[in-house]
Amino acid sequence: MDYRKPSDRKSMHARIVQDIGMGIVAGQWQPGVKLPPEASLCEEYAVSRPVLREATRVLVAKGLVFSRPRVGTVVKPRGDWHLLDPDVLHWLMQSTPQNDFFAMLTSVRAIIEPAAAALAAQHASAEDVLAIDEAYQRMEASGSADALLEPDLDFHSRIAEATHNDLLTHLCNMLAAALREALRYSNQRPNLHELALPRHKAILTAIQNRDALGARQAALVQLDDARDALGVVLGKNLGL
Repeated sequence: MDYRKPSDRKSMHARIVQDIGMGIVAGQWQPGVKLPPEASLCEEYAVSRPVLREATRVLVAKGLVFSRPRVGTVVKPRGDWHLLDPDVLHWLMQSTPQNDFFAMLTSVRAIIEPAAAALAAQHASAEDVLAIDEAYQRMEASGSADALLEPDLDFHSRIAEATHNDLLTHLCNMLAAALREALRYSNQRPNLHELALPRHKAILTAIQNRDALGARQAALVQLDDARDALGVVLGKNLGL
C-alpha cells in the first residue's frame, strides 16, 4: 500500500502511519522515546484502538518502533529502521537536507552501479544488451530533461537486471525512488544531453563489448558527472 496516496477506506490508518513515521524519521521522537499513550493518539486522530494498533503494526514492520504491553510503543535505534522500505526512504528524503541526502545516495551508487555494470558486461544476454541499448536510444531521442527521466531510469534498471543477480537487482529496485529524485534534479543541468549522454554511451559500449573493467570505469565516470551535475543544480559541492 502507498501511504503517500491512501485510499479513502484506509485514510485515517494511513495518515497515522504517515504522521508518526515521518515524525520519527525527522527526529520529532528520538530513539528510546515512548510515543504518546494510545488514549491520547486515539483522541488526537479520532480513531478506535484497533485502527491505531493496525497503524502501529505497520510502523513495527518498518523497524521504526517496538510495542510491548505495559511498556508502550518505543522508537527503535536508527540502525534498526528499514531504510530501503519505500515509505521510510520517502520520509528520509523529505526530512534530510537535499545535499546531504544526495551525497549519501551518490556514495551508495558509487559502490553498487560500477559493480552492476561490470557484472552486466559479463552476464548479460543478447536480449539484455538490446534492452539497455533501447533505453539509451530513447535517452538520445529525448528533447528535454523531463523526457529524459524515464529512459534514464530504464537504462540503469536494465543494467541491474542484466547482472542476473536477484539480490543486486532487488537492491537497485529499492533505491529506484531515490534515484528518480536525484535524476530529476541532476537532469536540470544546462547542456544536459551533451554532457550526460556520452558517459552513458560509454557504459553501453563496454557492456556490448563484454568489457567488465571498462564498464566499471565508465560507470564511475558517469557517477562523477552525476555528482557534479547535482552540485551545479543545487549550488553545493557534493564531495564523497
